[in-house]
Amino acid sequence: MADFGIPQISTGDILRDNIARGTDLGKAAKGLMDQGQLVPDAIVNDMVGARLLQPDVENGYILDGYPRTLGQAEWLDAHLSSTAAEHKAGAAHPLVAINIRVDEHELLRRITGRRICSACKHIYNVYSKPPKREGLCDFDGSPLQHRSDDTEAAFTERMKAYNSLTAPVIEHYSRQGRFREVDGAQAVEQVTSAIESGLKQLRQAGA
Repeated sequence: MADFGIPQISTGDILRDNIARGTDLGKAAKGLMDQGQLVPDAIVNDMVGARLLQPDVENGYILDGYPRTLGQAEWLDAHLSSTAAEHKAGAAHPLVAINIRVDEHELLRRITGRRICSACKHIYNVYSKPPKREGLCDFDGSPLQHRSDDTEAAFTERMKAYNSLTAPVIEHYSRQGRFREVDGAQAVEQVTSAIESGLKQLRQAGA
């Protein structure tokens, strides 16, 4: 993130890039993502491990949408422990987790209403933040895209996966004292402030 001078690493973005380039990983992931299903842990873990070898993570990083399963969380803990033992880049601080809590109905609106500029990648929402001209980016006039997995059917499957697979991740980091939750229904500025406050509290507590 620009404010912290560290990269944001989104596993979803990396997967979609592979889909766009038609890689073997992309081909394997596309069908699963379109159905709202999670890509197998082994694939995602390898992808994250490779990304964390890049030099821009030396001062830290933000993992967006990862870990999503307890298996991923345990793999990440082991990976970071190994990295710290070897004194590699990006291992100065232990991982802390922030969950942005949003009502399920609002989540559905945010996901199904999401539109992304095909050129500059600016994000809109047809319900809460529509473009000035329907289907076109305000900044460069490029067509807006609706992701193939931003559907109500895929959302329903995502919520099932969240309740069965992702909720245990929260318990995992809560037990370790490395977790905070913020209200995502607030204004963007308030959510940002709450996240920063949560991070400071965790760091001060020694997490």
